[in-house]
Amino acid sequence: MTQHIDNRGVQTNLRYRFEYLSKFINFTTDDIAILNVLGKMAAELVPTIVDKIFQRLLDFDITKRYFLMRHFGYNGTVTINESELTLQSEQMCFRRISLAKYLKRILRQKVWNDAFLEYLSYVGKIHTKMAGSHSIDVDFIHINILFGYIEHILLDVVLSNQQINNETKKLAALALSKFFWIQNDFFSMHYIKQSNTNGMNCSPNMKVGCIGV
Repeated sequence: MTQHIDNRGVQTNLRYRFEYLSKFINFTTDDIAILNVLGKMAAELVPTIVDKIFQRLLDFDITKRYFLMRHFGYNGTVTINESELTLQSEQMCFRRISLAKYLKRILRQKVWNDAFLEYLSYVGKIHTKMAGSHSIDVDFIHINILFGYIEHILLDVVLSNQQINNETKKLAALALSKFFWIQNDFFSMHYIKQSNTNGMNCSPNMKVGCIGV
C-alpha cells in the first residue's frame, strides 16, 4: 500500500522530514547503534581524521579562502595571507576543534531527539546566509564534495580495521552512507531556501546547483 507523505510537513517540520528520509533509505535505530560502535572504534583517530579533512580543504585555493574569514564564535587572531595559512594557524585550530566535536557527537549520539535534529540542521544553516551574522556562506559544491571525502575517510577506517568482522563492516558502511545522505539533505534544504529567498530563477531540479556555482 502506498504511503502518504505530506509535502508541507516535509518542507516545514524537521522531525517529519527526518522520518520521511529515514523511511525512504531505511535508516533505523540499528544504524544509530552501529554509528555508536564506530564512534568508540574511531575515537582515538578523530584528530588525525580532522587534520586530513582540513588539509584537503587547504589543498585548493577555492576552499582555502573561506578560512581567511572570521567565523562566528571565533575571537582570536585571523591570518589573512593565504600563503601563511596552515593547519597550525589559530583560526584553523579553532575549526579543527569544532569539527572534532561534530564528528564525536554524530557518532556518539544514541537518541536522535528533536534537539539533535535541530543541531544537524543548524550546522547546515550556518554555512549559508540564512543564519545572518552566524554565516560563512559556503558554496554548496564544496559542502557536497566534502561530505563525500569525509565519508570515504571514515569508510577507510572501517574497512581497514582487522578487528571487526565483514558483517559489521558492511553494516557500518551502510549506516555511514545513510547518515551522510540525511546530513547532506539538512544542508541542502537551507541552500534551497536561500535560493528561493534570493528569487533566483532555477528549475525545480537545479535549485541547489544554482547556488553560486
